[in-house]
Amino acid sequence: MSIAKLLQRPFSVKRIPGFASIAIFTFFALYAPVIILVVYSFNQGTSLAIWEGFSLVWYQQALQNEAVQSAGLRSLFLASVAATIATTVATMAALATTRKKPFKGQTAVYTLINQPLMVPEIVTAVALLIFFAIIKVATGYQGMGYLIVAHTAFCIPFAYLPIRARLQGMDLSLERAAADLYATPWMTFKRITLPLMAPGIMAGFMLAFVISLDDVVISEFVKTPGQETLPTYMLGQLRRVVTPEVNAISSVLLAISIVFVALFFFLNSRRN
Repeated sequence: MSIAKLLQRPFSVKRIPGFASIAIFTFFALYAPVIILVVYSFNQGTSLAIWEGFSLVWYQQALQNEAVQSAGLRSLFLASVAATIATTVATMAALATTRKKPFKGQTAVYTLINQPLMVPEIVTAVALLIFFAIIKVATGYQGMGYLIVAHTAFCIPFAYLPIRARLQGMDLSLERAAADLYATPWMTFKRITLPLMAPGIMAGFMLAFVISLDDVVISEFVKTPGQETLPTYMLGQLRRVVTPEVNAISSVLLAISIVFVALFFFLNSRRN
């Protein structure tokens, strides 16, 4: 084949030597542990490595475990509230950084919003622990508010990125046409901007919800006695006696994440 024909062919990563082998190995490394976890959640025995027969006993035990029920409901409540607040704040921040004329310090604002993504999570957890400890001493408050504030804080950048990306990819012609037709800024936002950015908002909420739901480090540092979340409960169980019940709980969390992703793509396809 001549050099001219090679240059005319569009570049495809699939033609890179070894691409298929690297892709297969990557998918295997990502999903093989997850598949093994799900399979052994149906193990009848107590071993995590020896298959002793199919059974749903560990799912039944997890569902009947009051500690798991309490921690699961608390995690769902915490993730829902934190994701809702984080998505609302992220939406306002994305509008402020994309629908305004470039201003001095805009890059610094963008960096500050995404700072939690670059700071090690253990550093954030220790900082929140010290900060909340001061507030606890001053006020005596020991409620769920600390977990909600902590989860909201580190979920904001995860919700902000897809919302900002959606706004940056939107054509401004419709908004300008609405302004030419004497629509108020609020009416333009309500009828045009918000519906167009809805997929980004859904993606941001979904990502924030999942991140909050499976957080361990920050929850472990910030929570007070009696505020176990499902991940911190699982961590405590791993420190004591490891049974396939942990596999069953992990499989349920995995199923919830898959449902959220599938629901997002379904709603997005319907909207398109």
